[in-house]
Amino acid sequence: MWHRYVAIGDSTTEGLDDPDGAGGYRGWADRFALAVARAQGGLEYANLAIRGRTTARIRAEQLPTALELAPDLATVVAGMNDVLRPSFDVERVAEDVGAMQQALVEQGATVLTFTLPDPVPVMPAARPLRGRVGALNAALRKVTAETGATLLDLGAHPVSSDPRLWSDDRLHANGAGHERIAAALAHTAGLPGSDDSWSRPLVAAPRRPQHEVIRAELTWTRRHLLPWLARHLRGSSSGEGRLAKRPVPLPVELD
Repeated sequence: MWHRYVAIGDSTTEGLDDPDGAGGYRGWADRFALAVARAQGGLEYANLAIRGRTTARIRAEQLPTALELAPDLATVVAGMNDVLRPSFDVERVAEDVGAMQQALVEQGATVLTFTLPDPVPVMPAARPLRGRVGALNAALRKVTAETGATLLDLGAHPVSSDPRLWSDDRLHANGAGHERIAAALAHTAGLPGSDDSWSRPLVAAPRRPQHEVIRAELTWTRRHLLPWLARHLRGSSSGEGRLAKRPVPLPVELD
């Protein structure tokens, strides 16, 4: 039985884009916490993740707080913001992830992490990044085996890259995607009643006419890609000035 779960990471751990109906975001970490709480009758849960954070910043800013909270269950998910930067260094990212895993494992926590889905089926423009994601996933598999953390190899399952599980910005899972990730973590953690149904493909989608595909690409470029590029050219981040949504461990409300 786990008593305290602490999640550290970036926007995906924070919960973008899975609206909670109250102006915030839910996400797979919230959903996983609820699954654990239901399975064992209760759980304390804190989420320190902040959007836009690189792996180095997560290690510097969130890990010390996580260690102070002394969780016996933790998730460490990071790397996508590094992949998107010109300065991406897979060895440095893997070293940071490994250090975070090791510190939490040595303190007695069960530590879960997962690899990244192939971005190309979701975002064709991300083809130049496919090699980076593959290299990072290989490094995550290696370092997780060394630290004693538990790996959910999400990137090895094609369903994780089904566009229907991703939001309009193509960088974050939608509600259905976050639900799948939470179910995958529950199965990986061995929660009672969990199974591998999360990994099954969705029903085949009808092929869209070419003009619809082109229109969708243009809309995505205007709404998401260009603003993202402009923000990064200015050196700003969507997470600057933001605080963690659940910085203090609180009991998970069982509905």
